[in-house]
Parts: sequence; structure tokens; C-alpha cells
Amino acid sequence: MENLTFQQEFDFTFNTFPTEKQNILKGYRFIDLFAGIGGMRIAFERSRNTCVFSSEWDTNSQKTYEANFGTKPHGDITKITSEEIPNFDILVGGFPCQPFSTIGKREGFLHETQGTLFYDIARIINDKNPKAFLLENVPGLVTHDAGKTFKTVIETLESLDYRVFAEILDSADFGVPQFRKRIYIVGFKKSLSRSNFYFNFPKPTNRSVYINKFLEKDVKGHSISKHLQQTYIFKKDDGRPQIVDSTTEIKVKTLCSTYHKIQRLTGTFVRDGETGLRLLTANECKAIMGFPQDFIVPVSRTQMYRQFGNSVAIPVVEAIAKRLTLTLNNLEKEESIKRQIYEDVMFN
Repeated sequence: MENLTFQQEFDFTFNTFPTEKQNILKGYRFIDLFAGIGGMRIAFERSRNTCVFSSEWDTNSQKTYEANFGTKPHGDITKITSEEIPNFDILVGGFPCQPFSTIGKREGFLHETQGTLFYDIARIINDKNPKAFLLENVPGLVTHDAGKTFKTVIETLESLDYRVFAEILDSADFGVPQFRKRIYIVGFKKSLSRSNFYFNFPKPTNRSVYINKFLEKDVKGHSISKHLQQTYIFKKDDGRPQIVDSTTEIKVKTLCSTYHKIQRLTGTFVRDGETGLRLLTANECKAIMGFPQDFIVPVSRTQMYRQFGNSVAIPVVEAIAKRLTLTLNNLEKEESIKRQIYEDVMFN
């Protein structure tokens, strides 16, 4: 591969090497912000990276996180100083979509993003100077506040001396039976990369996986009452809500954090159970979000739906994490070669 460009070498390595070869990656230290129940952490740890700090304000999510990782996340990130966070290489996390201030003189991110949770991401990136980051949000971020929010996010990250790339990916293209579009924002420190550097997001796996493969049978305790079915669920003959069973070869709608409220327009329900119709089980939620089946859920069913509905689909984040990690490996390798050439010229 000595005649390949850096980008060609990277693409060749990622796309043609088997998994065991991909795992010969140098890992990095990362922090897990707005951590939820740890979906991002699982994805990055599978890419040989090590979590050195996590933050999540919701106490129920903290319980689930601690049950699975053995450590309780720190609380409200707005109350955590950068000095309290250990040094790290990669920052990962989602953040709520909030409008930014447009009042007064522009004074950089300290002014424009003040009072939003994105401000704390920018603050930590500015103070800790990581090599890279991955941020996740709903696709609506792009059009939120007539596009001003997304524009401010990108401009802020670029002003902190990063090359920034963003793309909307659907988890349905990465081996889970759920349509779930999210925008992913990746950044690399400019000092590590060339001016013409470009990050390629992972391509769809083209592997079709459907919900019927994961449905459990004769489930107890998740039933939707006959009365609710008659008066609400099937009150109109409009093809809603989405009903699945063991014969249904489809990908389900996006799992929402309000799934427990049984919404006929957005919900997906299973033809099974004591009343003939039921909600998804914890194991089924794990499957459509790409979580391992041994993932521990120590909270109520309502909290379980909220937590999975607010989480990330692990396979798509894992694909990005592997590519990001490999890219850092290659960037550092390239930088090392440059330094060696410089030293050879200057001192030999």
C-alpha cells in the first residue's frame, strides 16, 4: 500500500480488513457526556477505546449506567469544571437541541451559546483540547431555528480549531430493525490533519434485519387493554398504528422516549399477549437499539422505554467510532513520519 494516498490507505484498511485486523487499532481515552445509559460508551469501547469520565444528570439513567459499567456517572455537566475532568483524547456525547442567543454583539461561543448545554461541550473542548470528538443529535438540529442553531454549532466548533464534518445516518442501514435517523458531527484537531483532509462517514452495511427475528412469544404483563384498543388504537381504519408479529419482515418506526404513552401515530405494537396486542419488551427494545441482550435494566418499564428511546443505536455509532479511531491512528502515523523526515533533514 506504499503508493496509496493517506485517504486511500485508510479506506482500504477499514473496508477490506476483517474485524480481527480492524481491532489492531491503538485505542484512545474518551469521555462520555450526556451519557444516558451508555450506548456511546459501548460503541467506543468496542473500538479499543477507554472511558475515563462520564456525566449524566438523570438519576434513573445513572442507575442503569452504573449497573452495567460499575461506575456512576458524574451529575450535571454545567456544574462540573474542566479541571475536574481527566485528560482525554476524544469527546463523545449527544446534546439537547436549544436555540442560541442572537442578541447583542457577537463574542464567540462564550456569548452565543451561553445558557445552552452545547456551551458546556464547547467549553470543555476549548479547555481540554482533545484530538477529536463525536456529537449526536436529532436531524431536526439542521433546520432548528431556521438553521441558525446548526450554523452556530458548526461555526463554534470550527472556531475552536477543528475540521468539522456532519452527516445524517439511519440506523436501519447498519443492521438494526429500526428506522432511526440522527445527525453525527465529527471533528479533528487541525494540527493533526492537512488542509485538504476529509473524513468519510461509514457506508451502509446493506444487511437487512427485520423485527420478526427478535419478537418474543406469549409475553405476559405488557398488554394493551381491549378497551384502549377499541376506543383509541383502532378507532380509525387508517393503517395505524404499526402492528408486527412473527411474520412481519419490516423495520419498525423510531423508538421514542414517550413510547409508554401508547401513541397510535408513532408507536409500534406487537400482536401477542393476553389481550392480543402488547408493547415491546425490554429484550425487543435492546434488539432494535443494538444493545447486547445481557444489558441490565434495573428500572421500571416506563423508565426503560424512556432510556432506550433517548439512547443511540449502537451499531451505527460503533461504525463511526471504528472509523474515527482508525483515522486518528493514521493521522498520528502520518504526523510521526513528517516529524521523522524533519529530524532527518535538520540533524543528519
